[in-house]
Amino acid sequence: MAIRKFFKLVEIQTKAASMIPFLLGTVYALFRFQEFQVGHFVLMLLSLLSFDMATTAINNYYDFRKASKKHGYGYEVHNAIVKYNMNPGAVVAIIVILLSIAIGAGIALFLETGLLILLLGGLSFAVGILYSFGPIPISRMPLGEIFSGLFMGFVIMFISAYIHVEEKLASLTLENGTVLLQVQLVEVILIFLVSIPAILGIANIMLANNICDLEEDIENKRYTLPVYIGRNHALRLFRILYYAAYADILVLLFLGVSPFLLVLALLTLIPVRKNIRKFSEMPTKQFTFALSVQNFVLTNLARIAVLGLAVLITM
Repeated sequence: MAIRKFFKLVEIQTKAASMIPFLLGTVYALFRFQEFQVGHFVLMLLSLLSFDMATTAINNYYDFRKASKKHGYGYEVHNAIVKYNMNPGAVVAIIVILLSIAIGAGIALFLETGLLILLLGGLSFAVGILYSFGPIPISRMPLGEIFSGLFMGFVIMFISAYIHVEEKLASLTLENGTVLLQVQLVEVILIFLVSIPAILGIANIMLANNICDLEEDIENKRYTLPVYIGRNHALRLFRILYYAAYADILVLLFLGVSPFLLVLALLTLIPVRKNIRKFSEMPTKQFTFALSVQNFVLTNLARIAVLGLAVLITM
């Protein structure tokens, strides 16, 4: 399979939704704890990227098999299996290979760290599979924004920080049949608060996708959030979530990041507002959906840059 077809099948341009929280957690561990484990970083990168690509391929394959509407932009162009006339058997083989790599690297990371990675990694794998597959996939329900935001925005960031610092965040042990979970509550709450722009940005990518596909989803019996609340309310929620993400600036200030550096993050509000307006005026998969991805990248790369510069200043 040509690399171009493979990248379209796994929608490589959307992998920012997992890679950015991963990098955010890594930089946060450096900033907060001055810790970095190279081996753990590589294993998680391999597992996370492979699994993210696998779930996207599963989603495209499932849509290919289940679609009722087999014409129009959303099906003929957006679905790589149809666009490139891919062999369904080859697509299944790719999915199996990607899942094998993800599971193998995940097990290696668990052996290097501990039970908590096994628990969180297994839960994330289960949600990722159920998101696209099963009798009623999460992506076909009004819960898609919540699950994608929390698991990709918060859980990925938490794990990516945890693999560097471990017990400084939490620990899970099994002794004589007793499971003991210890959590550094303040530290976990701080990570959650820092992850808010990632949580809301990823939720908005999902929301924008569902707004664009509203009519097609109704026809294909995908009962997403915009189907329940309507396009106007969905667009209003789309705007509110972006503005709420900027409350994170106060958390960074509390953590001791220089107010001067925080101006860099605030400046992203200018292009973000412009993109919100463009998408609200014409929400389409073909022309404006990518603006939700741009907003996610802008708001979160700014935080990564701010934390990264703060690390360099304090070295």
